[in-house]
Amino acid sequence: MDVVSNVIGAITGTPEEQTPAAEGERAPQSDNGNSGGKIRIQYYRSFIAFPKTQKQIVRSVGLTKLNQIVERSDTPSMRGFVAKVPHLLRIVE
Repeated sequence: MDVVSNVIGAITGTPEEQTPAAEGERAPQSDNGNSGGKIRIQYYRSFIAFPKTQKQIVRSVGLTKLNQIVERSDTPSMRGFVAKVPHLLRIVE
C-alpha cells in the first residue's frame, strides 16, 4: 500500500507524510478490562493416552512437567483452556 500512496503522491505532487515512531516509543497497550488479575494453574495429571489437542492445550499454557504450577493472567481465554481439560489442569487458589 505504501507504493500506491507514493505513486499517488508523485502524480498529485503532495506526498503523504508518515511520522516514524520515536526511538523507544511504544504503541499503547490495549486493556482487556482486567486489572492485573492472576491465576495459578497446576498440571496435576499426565496427558499420556489423551488426544493430541489436549496435549497442545497443556503445552500452550506453558506447562511442561507434572505438578508444575504457573501463574498466568486471569482472562476468559486462559480460564477456557483450563475448562477444556479439567481432568489435567486445575486452578490453584
